[in-house]
Amino acid sequence: MAVLRARRTQAQRSAVMRTRLLDATVETLLEHGWAGTTTTEIARRAGVSRGAQLHHFPTKAELVLTAVEHLSERRREEFVQVVATLPEGTHRADAAIDQLWRIMSGPTFYAWLELMVASRTDPELRTSLTQVYARLMETVQRTFRELFPAAGDPHAFFGIAPAFTFALLEGLAISRILAPSEPDRERVLDALKWLARLTAMPDAS
Repeated sequence: MAVLRARRTQAQRSAVMRTRLLDATVETLLEHGWAGTTTTEIARRAGVSRGAQLHHFPTKAELVLTAVEHLSERRREEFVQVVATLPEGTHRADAAIDQLWRIMSGPTFYAWLELMVASRTDPELRTSLTQVYARLMETVQRTFRELFPAAGDPHAFFGIAPAFTFALLEGLAISRILAPSEPDRERVLDALKWLARLTAMPDAS
């Protein structure tokens, strides 16, 4: 019994170390970009040895891609929790768009953006990133269908709503780099909410 408890404790320590490495990776990527991100700096920031880092993630690409996917999944869980527990009478589409914008104007997106730009001239990174992207988009589509099931004969836009929304919010997030206080940004978000209300996305009432 004592041996089993020790094993569980070791597994818990391993999970904590892994999480520290993933969080430190995103922080380093945001601060230094893909080219300036090194596994040595990540290990230092996470407070773990290089040997421990290499045990969990043998290569920089594996570590960085796992970190971004891990953080994206964490944000997805937060998003689902917020939308699923909205107060009665709240319009779910409006709340979903607000929550998505908070996520996509935060560090997760900009870490992802660093990788996308770097992958343009790095075929190996692009191959791995394409696989991560496909999994993320599959999760997005599934989450959308779970939160907003089609009712009756939905508007033609309904089927492409997730892809449209992400494309628009990605564009807004990129524009924030050069224009942090763009006055039309809120109007664009309001227009997106208006469009969502026309496409049979149900509210919570």
